[in-house]
Amino acid sequence: MTEPHPKAIFITGGASGIGRATAQLFAARGWRVGLADVDAAGLAETAAALPAGMASTYHMDVRDRAAWVTALDAFTATSGGRLDVLFNNAGIGSGGPLADTDFNELDRVIAINLMGALNGARIGHAYLRRTPGSCLLNTSSASAIYGSAGLVPYSMTKFAVRALSEGLDGEWAADGIKARAILPSFIDTPLLASPAAGSNRSIRETVTAAGLELTPVEAVAEAAWTAVHGGKVLTYVGKTAHRMAFAARWMPGKLRQMMRRGAR
Repeated sequence: MTEPHPKAIFITGGASGIGRATAQLFAARGWRVGLADVDAAGLAETAAALPAGMASTYHMDVRDRAAWVTALDAFTATSGGRLDVLFNNAGIGSGGPLADTDFNELDRVIAINLMGALNGARIGHAYLRRTPGSCLLNTSSASAIYGSAGLVPYSMTKFAVRALSEGLDGEWAADGIKARAILPSFIDTPLLASPAAGSNRSIRETVTAAGLELTPVEAVAEAAWTAVHGGKVLTYVGKTAHRMAFAARWMPGKLRQMMRRGAR
């Protein structure tokens, strides 16, 4: 017996990268997809790559709380009230020495990566609790396993997203809502081409200088599916993430040395 409405996922940062790959995977498996982003052109490209009638787009900034309500109201109106997964995925990269980073850049990273995720969780709770077995899925990072030299503001926000996921998995259990986080290694998307704050290097160059590998975006989408359907709060994605998790537990001194080398 089929459900009257397919399962539904709302994805921020859906215009490219992890968001687009996740949208393609979930739509291919029969889910209705809501795509949100500040990049209207990218949203249209993602939607065009999905099966006809399976996606709707919402031009919104995760810092805008009123826009969250408007978008989730509109999306759940198309899904018969369902919100099986809210994927807090939107984020920006930022790198370079903290001492040289402009305060406006610090504010922007925290507002988008941290407050954007908090906004999604706080506002999304009312929608998730209406769908039994729903899940808040957050994009954290391998940078949340051990603080990353040269990426400190970014790493700090991703540690916070990890804490958000761990805390809400306990807090929301009584409401029948799971909280999950994926912790991918750094992903080779256009985001990494951005210049590192206070540095002549790109974020990609900062990452590779620290000895970290890049993970295919398709692997992250599969990990998102696994996280939503599995029992673990944290899902590590890619060789670098798994190595860092092992080292953080068993060889913290080695990890510390690696970060010091990367900072040089």
